[in-house]
Amino acid sequence: MRIGIGLPVTTRGTSGELLLAWARRAEEAGFDALTSIDRIVYPGFESLTAMAAAAAVTSRIGLRTNVLLAPARSAVMVAKQAASVDQISGGRFLLGIGVGRRADDYEATGRSFGTRGRRLDADLDIMKSEWLGQPAGGRARPSTLAPVRDGAVPLFFGGSLDAAIPRIVRCGVGWSVSSRGPADTHDMAEKVRAAWREAGRDGAPVIMVMHYFALGDDSNVDYLLDYYGYQGDRARMFAEGAYRKAADVTAAVRDFAAVGVDEYVFIPTMADLDQVDRLADAALA
Repeated sequence: MRIGIGLPVTTRGTSGELLLAWARRAEEAGFDALTSIDRIVYPGFESLTAMAAAAAVTSRIGLRTNVLLAPARSAVMVAKQAASVDQISGGRFLLGIGVGRRADDYEATGRSFGTRGRRLDADLDIMKSEWLGQPAGGRARPSTLAPVRDGAVPLFFGGSLDAAIPRIVRCGVGWSVSSRGPADTHDMAEKVRAAWREAGRDGAPVIMVMHYFALGDDSNVDYLLDYYGYQGDRARMFAEGAYRKAADVTAAVRDFAAVGVDEYVFIPTMADLDQVDRLADAALA
């Protein structure tokens, strides 16, 4: 199982200098992937910009948006930015997409919240056409660079299974979910794998899991109460469920690997470089 670590893109106190240092430290420590979560109406770094910056200061580690609120943005711009990150990284980038739960993220960019799912399905076709050099709308030329691999930036999807599965089997490489325990994750992953086989896709979908962490005696998860405050009591559930002991991280790696998860990503709640080293000691040993 691959082990990833999140960039602290929305974590309080993250500077541009720290973001770059975090990316370098994560690669040096041996992590397999760097990820960014995404919000519009929340102070923090824009996800694709952060991915491009991380790509520029690393050479091996994989890069993922997990997940980008693509329907809150222009499909052509997402295609252009994603292809740019793909080229800068030399093909290390996976574009993870979801629709999100907050209406204000869409209001801020002047896009409809209620139609975000339907719009995403149409946007995926636009992005694919751009990457293939076949722009829609009668334009003479595409807007994007050609991606490094097979004419497209690899896509994966987060969100509910009902909405995600058709997108995964149509044009994705996998599915991402917040940690819900090994047994529940296994059951949901099996539904994705079954749909994949029924659609006649070769190989198997990539299953990714993410979970928050803050390790050490000085650990602090209060950021989650603010970030998820719009969900009421669920915000405290996220905070209380964050891994705060190295033993919990080690157990999660063991237990989720045992049920066939392909990649487990730990998302920081603290903008402290020591967290990278503490996680590496617990998860990569």
